Amino acid sequence: MNHHPEPIVTTAQGAVRGLRRGHTTAFLNIPYAAPPRGAGRFAPPQPHEPWDGTRDATVPGPNAPQSERKLGSVDMSPYFGTGWSRGEDYLTVNVFTPAGGGLPVMVFVHGGGFVAGSTRSAMYDGSAFARDGVVLVTLNYRLGIAGFLDLPGAPANRGLLDVVAALRWVRENIAAFGGDPHNVTLFGQSAGATIVGGVLATPEATGLFRRAIVQSGSGLGAFTAEQAARVTRAAAGALGIEPDVDAFAEIPDERLVKAASRLTGIDLQTDTHRDPLIGLSPFSLVLDTQPAESVAAGLSAGVDLLIGINTEEGNLYLVPVDKYATSTAGDVDNAAARSHPKPAQLVETYRKARPEASFGELRSAVMGDALFGAGSWALAGAHAAHPESATFSYEFAWRSHALDGRLGAAHTVELPFAFDLAHLPQLLGPVALLGPDKPPADLATRMHEVWIRFARTGDPGWYPYDTERRATMRIGAQWNQIDDPRSEERQAWI
Repeated sequence: MNHHPEPIVTTAQGAVRGLRRGHTTAFLNIPYAAPPRGAGRFAPPQPHEPWDGTRDATVPGPNAPQSERKLGSVDMSPYFGTGWSRGEDYLTVNVFTPAGGGLPVMVFVHGGGFVAGSTRSAMYDGSAFARDGVVLVTLNYRLGIAGFLDLPGAPANRGLLDVVAALRWVRENIAAFGGDPHNVTLFGQSAGATIVGGVLATPEATGLFRRAIVQSGSGLGAFTAEQAARVTRAAAGALGIEPDVDAFAEIPDERLVKAASRLTGIDLQTDTHRDPLIGLSPFSLVLDTQPAESVAAGLSAGVDLLIGINTEEGNLYLVPVDKYATSTAGDVDNAAARSHPKPAQLVETYRKARPEASFGELRSAVMGDALFGAGSWALAGAHAAHPESATFSYEFAWRSHALDGRLGAAHTVELPFAFDLAHLPQLLGPVALLGPDKPPADLATRMHEVWIRFARTGDPGWYPYDTERRATMRIGAQWNQIDDPRSEERQAWI
């Protein structure tokens, strides 16, 4: 890379000018696909037109249409960002790179319930990766109705197709930014991790990446076509239009976003399937076969996988909205009934495994496993059945002291540690994600190093996961490798 004050890189579509910050150069808002306009919002991603001259890549660009998200009393703005930054040309990547060449590449897919989030969020600054010799790419993808509503006449999972298009962009262009196009790790968190699981099961993505990290996602999180059709009917009803692609193509983004936010609470239980998102989001991947089943059949057999969950995932959906402490036995039974074919047996298993637990703890555990645990264990087991690549498992156990010490090892608490951003002021405080007490000084350093080590070598530094031993690294103030943690609870789902 050239070293005059303004770093310029030439991509297949044209030249871009980045911003040098210390040893890192950031290139922001580089298009990997054409702007999704009109009917194009419901089509597969298309190549972006080339541009003349040098495109300014020093300021953040627009993101996918979305409404602002709040989660009760915890401040999630570093995670969700500040809502919708308007502009059509939002299918873009940010690239953070050090000087050098042939470096490992990591491509991150943000979470946000398939309806929110973007590369603009404070938590996705890739400077620490670049500082440590990795080219980090973050990307925007279509969200909500444009990204995931299943419409007759339109391809399904358009947001996932965007991620595959971004991986193709990386394969074609990343060498110019110092990255090795043959050493790409795709990683994501929450909805982003579920998308990564979906990409593992997408034949068109084969060969575009070598490793994957699934942070609190699910290999069992996809809707059936029947479930998705209920959401489509509800969306068409909310907009007063026919449930087909031509009618939706006429509706401006503003109205699509409003309609999407009115879709919560649709009953997605069918004769054959439960709602894998237990009512939390009306959008997910839509697939005939769950990603874990496709992976079991051998898709992605050549990709190394690091997969894990947080110890108290469900707390994020209960503590900030004051539902944890007030939980009753009935709430625990309801959570089990939403999530499992044999709810009474499930509750009994959890009670036995946690004799001291409050109703709040049991409810959180059942919800967390319904959303992330069961689908992560299924994906880990499916992948480990193919020994031509490695599978590794973790459980993130460090407890945030936010909200009077109650938030705990909730969903998303691990993210700042992977990005080595646990020191950000907006993450620290009584209602901030990491709470008022500074986390252990070396936790972010070590976790970030492990993520990079896995991306570089395919080995995070502990025993691989296999279906006999199920070795799992428990990450907290101390790191302990445990064989088959929570085995009774896990067995109840498998």
